[in-house]
Formats: sequence, structure tokens, C-alpha cells
Amino acid sequence: MELPQTVEDTRRLLASGRYVADASLATAVFLSLKLGRPLLLEGEAGVGKTEVAKVLAETLGRKLIRLQCYEGLDAAAALYEWNYPRQMLEIRLAELGGATGAEGRERLAHDIFDERFLLKRPLLLALEPDSAGPPILLIDEIDRTDEPFEAFLLEILSDFQVTIPEMGTVRAPSPPIVILTSNRTREIHDALKRRCLYHWINYPDVARELEILRLRAPEMTEALAEQIVRFVQKLRTADLFKLPGVAETIDWARALLALDRVSLDPETVHATLGVLLKYQDDIEKMLGGPVRAMLEVQNEAERSLS
Repeated sequence: MELPQTVEDTRRLLASGRYVADASLATAVFLSLKLGRPLLLEGEAGVGKTEVAKVLAETLGRKLIRLQCYEGLDAAAALYEWNYPRQMLEIRLAELGGATGAEGRERLAHDIFDERFLLKRPLLLALEPDSAGPPILLIDEIDRTDEPFEAFLLEILSDFQVTIPEMGTVRAPSPPIVILTSNRTREIHDALKRRCLYHWINYPDVARELEILRLRAPEMTEALAEQIVRFVQKLRTADLFKLPGVAETIDWARALLALDRVSLDPETVHATLGVLLKYQDDIEKMLGGPVRAMLEVQNEAERSLS
């Protein structure tokens, strides 16, 4: 599929993949696609940063290549490494086959650094040509890596090429579409940010979260969907260690559907808080009175509108 030509086209493209984007996010994605610049998405966990890359890959018909970042990630794990066991086996087979002398050793040295012994990792895979078009390269949770890896990444994102000493330079015929995400557990270096367009994804308001829930759980009644969204929105104002994201809202909605619930009540909320909150201290803080008080306020508001 061709890239969108306007911001509104971009918004419709994301919507076709069941992603509800506001105007500012649609603009950031459009500019990233139009200008060929990496897009850095920051925000709390669960607000839909990773989903942007997944939806773009699905709706554009492109391959999704994901590099999941973690502490200690290095170039070998992200780019390539040689399959040493296979190389050693090739050497042993050559020796058994009588590959001796200077000429034989030179040929063997060349052969064992052939592409068939190369283990390609996400960054190298993203530089390969694809008949469907440049892939979507998702560099997920870049804030989990350290500064040396960020510095290494600068070169890749600048030229979209890499030199393999034994083989030469590999250059992308067309740069991949790059999406980086960060939960902001630490600040990303300015040099990397300058290579990217930037957008902060915040928690959605009531209307947008309702729209998301309608798309992701269409079998849910409108009344229960509104109760869920308003409860989660209220929960995000509480003093918690980790607030629930949109992903948790969707998971909770599906959990309530699985339990055949048609409305919220204290017992159901207490029993399913672990779907919304992932820290025991947060769960204990909300059990009992706080949940009942939130539901009572919500019920009062619903009665006043009816």
C-alpha cells in the first residue's frame, strides 16, 4: 500500500487498523513517513506506543521487525553475529576433505565468512530489500539500554548502512520506517533525539478511550463500556505507583465480558483489580473503601444524568 498523503489519510489508515489517533499523533506519524525520519514515541506504559508500529505494518502491508531493548543489549545481539558452531563444523569438514596448503586455507577463510554463516539480527534485517516495501523497524523501550548502545544506534539511523568487516558494507536500498518507543525510565540522549521526530502519547480522555474500547471490544454494551472507562479514568487520579494504561482498560473489559458481567459492583472490581493494577501495594491501597467510594460517586453521577 502507498504511504498516506495527508494527515487525515494517516488518521484513517491508523483507524483501519483499529487504532484511534488524535490529530497530533496522526500529524507526527504523517511527518515521519513523509520526511523519512525516525519517530520517537514517549509516554507511560500501556498508552499505545508499540501498537503504532504494529498497526502501520498491518495497514501498509509491510514486514514488522522488532528490536526489544534491554539492559546490556549490544551490537552483536542487535545487528549480527557469526554462527561459530557452523563455522567450526565447516572447518572440520574441510580438514577431513583434505583442504590443506595456503590456497586451501585461504579459500576456507573466505568460505566460512559467507552469508550462510551470518546470523542476522533485527537491525541488519531491517536493511534488506523487500518486495512489499521498506519494513517497519520497531526499536522498543530504548530507555532500557545504556548510552553506548545509543551511540551505536546513531550511526545506523544516520546512514542506514553497516560495515561487516569480512563482507563489506550493507546499505538499505530504501530506509526502513523507524519507530522508537520509550517509557521514560531514563532520559534519552539529545544526540539520538535530534535524529528523530518526537511525540508524547498521553492517557486518552473519556471520549477517546470509549472509542478505543468500542473498537477493541465491540461486543460490550455501551453502558458497561462507559462504566469501565469512567472508573479507570478516576483510578488514574489516585496516588498509585503504576497507573493503568489503555492496554489494561481493554484487558479489564475483556475480563468482565469473560465473567458475564453487565455492570460494575464492588465485589467484581475487587476480584479483578489485578487486571488493572500490577503492584500489590496499589491493589491493597484500593481495596475496600476506596473502590466502593469511587463506584458510589460514579453511580450518583449516572443517576443525576438519567
